Order: sequence, then structure tokens, then C-alpha cells
Amino acid sequence: MSQDPTAQEPRPPFPPFTRETATRKVRAAEDGWNSRDPEKLALAYTVDSRWRNRAEFVDGRKEIVAFLTRKWRRELDYRLIKELWSFDGDRIAVRFAYECHDDSGNWYRSYGNENWEFDENGLMKRRYACINDLPIKESERRFRWPPGRRPDDHPGLSDLGL
Repeated sequence: MSQDPTAQEPRPPFPPFTRETATRKVRAAEDGWNSRDPEKLALAYTVDSRWRNRAEFVDGRKEIVAFLTRKWRRELDYRLIKELWSFDGDRIAVRFAYECHDDSGNWYRSYGNENWEFDENGLMKRRYACINDLPIKESERRFRWPPGRRPDDHPGLSDLGL
């Protein structure tokens, strides 16, 4: 069943962020992306959310769903780790890395930074992402948990030296 694309359900924690609430927001975002469920994930963004992802510009939830659907058709066995970099008021900066492969079996680790801005209901209204891809061998993978949420005992980026 499809979610209501106009729903504006609050998403705690809310700004202004503390270190604790910003860290929780980052983990919630990581969990959402690791779900690989475009319609559910899009509900974490305002209906008029604006993104820049690499060189692509995305406006609103409908385009977010289309973008994520395309992304996860290309980026197979996707696993992501996000880490809080900084926060202030209604903004959070994160660094991240994800691993995936294409339909030819070529593996990549993609590194990036994101800047986020939230509304008063804890929905993300702006997302700016810069991402670089590194081809890796399958044997060099570091993110090997089952599909879905990263286990709590799996190391984060700093622990992995990434």
C-alpha cells in the first residue's frame, strides 16, 4: 500500500538539535536509507524538499521517490553508514560511506558529505550531497551485514578508519 505523499507527520527529534538528538537523527536517516524503501523514506522529507545529489537536482517527494527507485535499481546490495560531523540549530552535517555493486558485479565504496536543514516538525527540507566513488574488489568490502539496518555492534566510519 502506498503512503500518502502529502503526509506531514512530525519526525522527532526536532530542532534545535543537541549532540544527542543530532546523533539520533543521523542514525534514523541511515536506517531509512538502508531500508531501501523509497516511499517510506520520502516521508522523512517535507513535501517540497529540495535536494542536490551529485549533479542531480530533486524537488519534492514525488521526485525523491523516483530518484531513490532509480538509485537502488542500479546500486545493488547497498549498505550505508552515516556519521555526525557537525550541527547547529536546525542544521546537521554528516559524512557517510556506502558500498554497492552494479549489475556487472563491479563493487564501489562511495564517500560523501551531506548538509541537511530541517523544519520545526523534524522533516528534512534541504539536502545537499557531494559524493565520490571508489572502485573496490569484493574482498575489500567492509559493510557485510544482512540487508536492512546496520547492527548496533557493527563499527561506524571512524572505527573502521574510513
